[in-house]
Amino acid sequence: MTKKHGLSDKASDIILVTVCVVILLIVAYPLYYVLVASVSDPYDVYSGKTFFAPSKFTLEGYTAVFANKNLLNGFVNSVKYTVIGTIFSVVMVYLVAFPLSRRELPGRKWISIFFIITMYFGGGLIPTYLVAKNTGLLDNMWALFLPGGVAVGNVIIVRNFFENNIPRELMEAAQIDGADDFTVFFRVVVPLSRPIMAVMVVFAMVAFWNDWFTALIYFQDHTMDPFPLVLRGILINASQMTNMTGGLDYSEANRTAELIKFASMIVAAVPMLVIYPFVQKYFEKGFMTGAVKG
Repeated sequence: MTKKHGLSDKASDIILVTVCVVILLIVAYPLYYVLVASVSDPYDVYSGKTFFAPSKFTLEGYTAVFANKNLLNGFVNSVKYTVIGTIFSVVMVYLVAFPLSRRELPGRKWISIFFIITMYFGGGLIPTYLVAKNTGLLDNMWALFLPGGVAVGNVIIVRNFFENNIPRELMEAAQIDGADDFTVFFRVVVPLSRPIMAVMVVFAMVAFWNDWFTALIYFQDHTMDPFPLVLRGILINASQMTNMTGGLDYSEANRTAELIKFASMIVAAVPMLVIYPFVQKYFEKGFMTGAVKG
């Protein structure tokens, strides 16, 4: 009779759960710490008196952030940009990835190389700005989407998914039944690629929600500013108030500025934290099925 070696299944499960909990705490604690700091006295935070519970609880930071009249407008702008940008980005990725996944595409290798080159070489900020200016994209919402319309890294992931997870025989069978390439794409490829689509949606949502630098470059009309750019303006104003005061006023202004900084981090992160649990299942499935097979 062969003697079994190693840990039992129960012991292995306990170890794995323990390791996962430790990793979760390591990853989640920084965000929790910022949340605690946003409702604590900043001087207690910097002196190391705040770790797990608020010290001298206050909502002054959130009050100062939400008192800004441009905040709601920025939030609405960001929601609009995120929705439109996500749809545009996913559509562009699919339209590029599907042809590149077809081995019969003429010049497939060279087209792929052309796209990959753009991952490593670009014209730079000034030429890109001049192109946007000369094409009428200044103070235009599409300036956020068109200059980087095709995310090449995402194209490679989706292309690999199409090649490794959608049977070629299935597409050939549809073509034998009379389906053209567009029908195969919309009736076969798109329905079978929903997991990887969820991954692309999450990637695009996070990118467009957090993007403020593009709007800073191309928008001169501040009514078009997205949510992160509005928060950046609030932080800059708070810092300027600190620099213009002195004595006891400086101490209070600095305290308010620090509270605003922590509160702004939480306010900017909450929308994505709320949305992510609803797409987590598809996100994880998409990553697993989209992995490159050896």
